[in-house]
Amino acid sequence: MCGRYSFAPKPKQIDAQLRDIQRPLDLKISFNIAPTQQAYVIANDQPGLLQQMQWGLVPHWSASGANAGKLINARSEGIEEKPSFGEPIRSRRCLVPADSFYEWRSGPGRKKIPYRIHLKSDDLMFMAGIWDEWKKGKESVRSFSIITTAPNREMETLHNRMPVLLRAEQQHLWLSSLPLDEVLSLLTTPADGSLDIYRVSEKVNGTGYDEADLHDAVPEQPTLFG
Repeated sequence: MCGRYSFAPKPKQIDAQLRDIQRPLDLKISFNIAPTQQAYVIANDQPGLLQQMQWGLVPHWSASGANAGKLINARSEGIEEKPSFGEPIRSRRCLVPADSFYEWRSGPGRKKIPYRIHLKSDDLMFMAGIWDEWKKGKESVRSFSIITTAPNREMETLHNRMPVLLRAEQQHLWLSSLPLDEVLSLLTTPADGSLDIYRVSEKVNGTGYDEADLHDAVPEQPTLFG
């Protein structure tokens, strides 16, 4: 699962990985992006543009167009057969840029302990996503889901799911016109040893808190046997 992530790119990351992408002059930085919020994607309808959509897919056939945040993730396994995801995986794909994402481990007393996950290379991540557009009259909602897969070695210590992270050579393919079988072949688990994981403040639990100190490491608490 991916239920919270961060888009706070460093200037060197922007220059190296978003240099050829049209960006807003007032690029919005967020250290704590939560479901139903607006976030940046690079979609296949405008692959040269960083645009905002709501996180949490609202299918085009939705009766109300309401975003309850229930479809923030789409499992890669069987995605082409799901009513909400079958059409988007074929024709409406996007990249979801992030510098990191967060995951929680169960601690003593069922306490949830947050961790930040980022690439050891210190590059931006580009998570595989799908998008859709709901319309009714003059109303329009553009929204997206992040595709998840089985965890790699580092992530399996935290959770049994993680986002699909597309490598540089895969990103153009993801936004191009491909047969379905080739699209699905890109939905693989990231390589072992590619991620760095460390504990962060429980402030990230609150969706209203969005400050740079969420990236600061917090010491692990000693255990009874540690």
